[in-house]
Amino acid sequence: MGCWQIGGSWGSVDEDAALATLRAAAEAGVTFFDTADVYGDGRSERLIGRFLPSAPDGVVVATKMGRRADPHEASQYTLDAFRAWNDRSRENLGVDTLDLVQLHCPPPPVLSTDQVFDDLDTLVQEGRTRAYGVSVETVAEGLQAVARPNVASVQIILNPLRLKPVTEFLPAAAEAGVGVVVRVPLASGLLSGKIDENTTFAADDHRTFNRNGESFDVGETFAGVPFDVGVQAARRLRDVAGDVPLAAFTLRWIVEQPGVSVVIPGARSADQARANAAAADLPAPTAAQRGAVEEVYRELVAEHVHARW
Repeated sequence: MGCWQIGGSWGSVDEDAALATLRAAAEAGVTFFDTADVYGDGRSERLIGRFLPSAPDGVVVATKMGRRADPHEASQYTLDAFRAWNDRSRENLGVDTLDLVQLHCPPPPVLSTDQVFDDLDTLVQEGRTRAYGVSVETVAEGLQAVARPNVASVQIILNPLRLKPVTEFLPAAAEAGVGVVVRVPLASGLLSGKIDENTTFAADDHRTFNRNGESFDVGETFAGVPFDVGVQAARRLRDVAGDVPLAAFTLRWIVEQPGVSVVIPGARSADQARANAAAADLPAPTAAQRGAVEEVYRELVAEHVHARW
């Protein structure tokens, strides 16, 4: 489960609903919860911290750090900053050691700085985190990250509207033995099957205020695909999914990609969390369906997806 939604930038979710969503996900078999220190300025982490004492055994929480700095200033990615951000996340989550901390879409120079990864190794040696990874915007950044010897995971956008990682990134990650966390799997709801040309979003929802990349990378919103193009593609993909809800079909399609370790769809309600988890029990997409997904991408989407993605 991706926990951005319960933190902020997706419209309001009250605390009781957020905690019910976390519990429903765990009861449905979800074991991996992804958050970040900036989601609601720590609200998402704090809610997960309230949930953890009653969580089942085996639950893993991954958080992210780095966006509390100037997101474009690589010089702020220092060991002192890492320790401060780590301390705050551990306090929010109520744990002594983080399961996994990920650099949160850092500026490109960070990924080529050896000292950054030495400092991340120090966090592990100090017992502050068990492992570390990187969340990236582009395939090229993902390839840089998997080349680092102690990177445990890379988080990347991958869905039927973003196919380049399937052929250009997943094989490299598998060869390096690096886990792959797939984010934005439903393209900010475009692939939920519930959005059409007339859908509107709240003013505090990033699907309103970041549609053209006004606040952060445009690839984070609708996977970077123009809204009208995404709606048209989703309509075609609903036909490909047949009797299976489009969201469930999409999640199952992602899980089936070789090298994918985990997918983190967001949820704002217990029903959404249960529906997302149920997708794991669906039959794998057929060869014809896989081919049809690629056809929709080629015919409608490819020309609109930035080459770096």
